[in-house]
Amino acid sequence: MNMPPASITKAVIPAAGLGTRFLPATKAMPKEMLPVVDKPAIQYVVSEAVKSGFTDLLMVTGRSKRALEDHFDRVPALEAALSGKGDQKKLDLIQEATDLGNIHYVRQGNPRGLGHAVLCAKQHVGQEPFAVLLGDDLIHEDDELLTIMADVQRSTGGSVIALMEVRPEEISAYGCAEVEAVPGADFLKVHGLVEKPAVDEAPSNLAVIGRYLLHPRVFEILENTPPGRGNEIQLTDALQVLAAAEGEGSGVHAVIFRGRRFDTGDKLSYIKANITLAAENDELGPGLKSWLRDFVLTLEAEDSEELVGSGI
Repeated sequence: MNMPPASITKAVIPAAGLGTRFLPATKAMPKEMLPVVDKPAIQYVVSEAVKSGFTDLLMVTGRSKRALEDHFDRVPALEAALSGKGDQKKLDLIQEATDLGNIHYVRQGNPRGLGHAVLCAKQHVGQEPFAVLLGDDLIHEDDELLTIMADVQRSTGGSVIALMEVRPEEISAYGCAEVEAVPGADFLKVHGLVEKPAVDEAPSNLAVIGRYLLHPRVFEILENTPPGRGNEIQLTDALQVLAAAEGEGSGVHAVIFRGRRFDTGDKLSYIKANITLAAENDELGPGLKSWLRDFVLTLEAEDSEELVGSGI
């Protein structure tokens, strides 16, 4: 197991969002419980934290999110039934979620933005650096990120964010970072952050994605951060203050992530996650890839017929 610095053991997973982009599927089901192949999306996020060595997890939930707690809890009757049938494979699968780690829960109550969700973790986190993993950001298990960010946090002493290059026309959907290179280092210094800027006002095409390593000083900043874009308390606004601050816990640095990431709150990205991970699945992969090849040939044939029919 890849271990973060010994002082960083806590991870916070905000999962109180309403999931409106997936209505009506999320009318009665938390968006984090939407299946990706054969596991809910949130289980991949929890697994990533545990694999990276974080042993104390706090999930920030809200109303109608009880299914999240139930998923990571024991189900004695189901386990007994599977055991009685001798179905060890399915028993192992349901116990995998239960055995992942020590998970605590706190209610956000009124959903007032990501910054407020992080602030809800103050009492649990205390005065330790901690990770934040957004519940609908899925990082492929082969692509390490958190341990790299933890190393940067240890060497800089401040907070660390993850950035990803996006097409310039897409930057208005993300928080955007203004950065400069750090001589001799493989990370960047962050000078400014803007939440969902207009394309012509964005300082770069580097988008903030849902992984953070934060110094506990961020709580003090969040407590004094007024509502920003969308009338919500934005984490990017607090990080903007920390980036310009001085003293212990100040400064924000960034790691550029070039691996595979899926936004399971976005319909197209969610579908891509299912196809990608299913294609890599030992049981499903061969059949899916064979079907995909045939399906692509069908699409190409239809496209050719449409071109001929249009006279092009």
